[in-house]
Amino acid sequence: MRDFGLEEAIKAAGGITELARRIGISQPSVSNWDRVPAERVLAVESATNVGRAVLRPDLFSDNGADTDVDEIDVARAHEYALLSALLSRAPDAALLKTLTRLKGDATPLGMAHIELAEAASRISVQAVEREYFNLFIGLGRGELLPYGSYYLTGFLHERPLARLREDLLKIDLERNEGNAEPEDHAAILCEIMSGLASGRFPAPAGTDQAIFEKHLAPWIGRFFADLENAQEANFYRRVGTLGRVFIEIEIESFALPV
Repeated sequence: MRDFGLEEAIKAAGGITELARRIGISQPSVSNWDRVPAERVLAVESATNVGRAVLRPDLFSDNGADTDVDEIDVARAHEYALLSALLSRAPDAALLKTLTRLKGDATPLGMAHIELAEAASRISVQAVEREYFNLFIGLGRGELLPYGSYYLTGFLHERPLARLREDLLKIDLERNEGNAEPEDHAAILCEIMSGLASGRFPAPAGTDQAIFEKHLAPWIGRFFADLENAQEANFYRRVGTLGRVFIEIEIESFALPV
C-alpha cells in the first residue's frame, strides 16, 4: 500500500508513468515503491512541486526543519542521502536542477557544495550519464570499483561484505531483492548511514558510529579521493571532493569524546 506522500506525487504528476518519466527512471521502479525513497525526495519534489514534508514526513517537517532528530544528525543524513543518490546512478535533469540550488559557506564542506552546484549548472544530462558510465560501469568495468571488499582485499564479494551483512542483520536490514549491487557498494553504505542518522532505520544508539568505523572508515575516504583524481571525472570530481571532505568530518566527529 502506497503512503500518502507518494500518492500525492503520483496525482500531481498525472500518473505513475509520468512521474517516472519526470524523474528519469523506469515505470516499474516507481510502481514498486510504497513510499518515496530518501534519495529520490529532492527529485520528486522538483518534478511535482509536492513538498518534501508531504513526501517524507518522517524525514522532514512542515516548517522546513526535520523531525525531532538532532539537527547535526539531520544534516549528516542529508549529506549521506545526497552522496548515495549521486553514486547509485547518474543524476537526471531534475536532480541536476536541484543541485544547482545547493548553498555553501567558507568552510571546506560549504565550498564543496558550491563547487558541486556550479558543476551541475554546467553539465548536460547526456554528458553526466556518459561520465557515470565510464567511471562506474564501462565496457567490461569502469575506472573505479566502489566496493568495500575491493578496496580492502582487491577482490569483490570477499570477507568484508560477509561481515557487513552479519552486522546489518543484527539491525534487521537486508538488501532489496531488486537491487543487484552488494551491500558494500558506496551508494548503499551511504543510504544505510543516512537512514541510521535520521532515525529512519531504527537501531540502538551508537549503531551509526559502529557501522561507520567498521565498514566505511577503513576505505571509503580513499574511494572518494580516487574519484577526485579519476581520469574520467569532471562533474564527479566535485562529488569526490564532497565525499572526501564529509568523511573527514565524520572521522573527526566520531573521535571526539562524548
